[in-house]
Amino acid sequence: MTCSTAPIPEQRKMTNIFERYLTVWVALCIGGGILLGKLAPNLAKTLDGLAISVNGAPVVSIPIAICLFFMMYPIMVKIDFASVVKAGKSGKPLWLTLFVNWAIKPFTMFAIAYFFLGFVFKAFIGPDAMDLVKMPFGLDLPVGAKHGAGTVVLVESVKMLQVPLWRSYLAGCILLGIAPCTAMVLVWGYLARGNDGLTLVMVAINSLTMLLLYGPLGGFLLGVGRLPVPWQALLLSIAIYVALPLVAGYFSRKWILAAKGEVWFKEKFLHVLTPVTIIALLTTLVLLFSFKGEIILAHPLTILWIAIPLFIQTMLIFWLGYAAARALKLSYADAAPAAMIGASNHFEVAIATAVMLFGLSSGAALATVVGVLIEVPVMLGLVRICTRTAPWFPATAESSPVISSRE
Repeated sequence: MTCSTAPIPEQRKMTNIFERYLTVWVALCIGGGILLGKLAPNLAKTLDGLAISVNGAPVVSIPIAICLFFMMYPIMVKIDFASVVKAGKSGKPLWLTLFVNWAIKPFTMFAIAYFFLGFVFKAFIGPDAMDLVKMPFGLDLPVGAKHGAGTVVLVESVKMLQVPLWRSYLAGCILLGIAPCTAMVLVWGYLARGNDGLTLVMVAINSLTMLLLYGPLGGFLLGVGRLPVPWQALLLSIAIYVALPLVAGYFSRKWILAAKGEVWFKEKFLHVLTPVTIIALLTTLVLLFSFKGEIILAHPLTILWIAIPLFIQTMLIFWLGYAAARALKLSYADAAPAAMIGASNHFEVAIATAVMLFGLSSGAALATVVGVLIEVPVMLGLVRICTRTAPWFPATAESSPVISSRE
């Protein structure tokens, strides 16, 4: 990233206004989204219903996918893909994210959520409050039988498992904890002025690791045996949220550079794209909160009880990763995305798994939805922390070239 004393272009001024007052914009978009859901509930429900489902679980929201494409494309098109292999050789940040994501994060999420939901907030949730969830796959027990903390009951001629409500919320938190690294990390890394190419490599490697560890870790922490991995949901979300803008960015960059040259690409094309990522991000906020505004207004305290342990977990994992990055003497451009990858959650997969395992109306599904609602505001706050603490780190590192073009 280079500094310049040249006059700031109009598009760059617009982006600076968004970035400078991002907290205000986020608050306005959250409030606007809830208001939209309240004033035009049918519109919000119609948009929320536009989704690609797998096994009855909504995996890809089409309106959100469109917004994510416009968030990701400006980032992808700026990446010099010829240098991605070099970024992949930067072992320290990659190994740091793998260790934090898979050796620490799932277990701290379980411990924090269990402490708050099972002890601190149990009286507020209701110590005797129960939830009805689907029977585990392949399990056929008689009515009245015990299974773990639940009891088999018959509801409208269908066998269900009645479990304490707080445990259902705990299950949703666990599913978020074992699904790190959403594609949105590319946006957080970009806004924090991180190394976009390295972020792409780390997202790809962690997504592949999820294919191997998601099932065993989930099964162990949930205590229900081996957790079925939602392969279709996982692959579909990666394909739409990462691969599609990646392919579009690669080929359009290649074509534009060949047809117009590097000067036109940087001074004209990127100039137009500059505010697109943030505008798409703010639009996503409006949509998310309009979709779930009814839930927020109907269960504000329930949302709060679930949000608190999720927030604490996010901050803990971020600061662990950030402190470790500093101890490893990583450059700021590598440290910022490395820390935020662990803090972020792959909520699309978590929601799909919760619906698949426990049911759409379960407490587990609600907990994963709360994860979606707090993800964007909290991660934007972490972006602000990163940019303000950039002097803690060296500006560059020989091992990790910054492989994106920034204005």
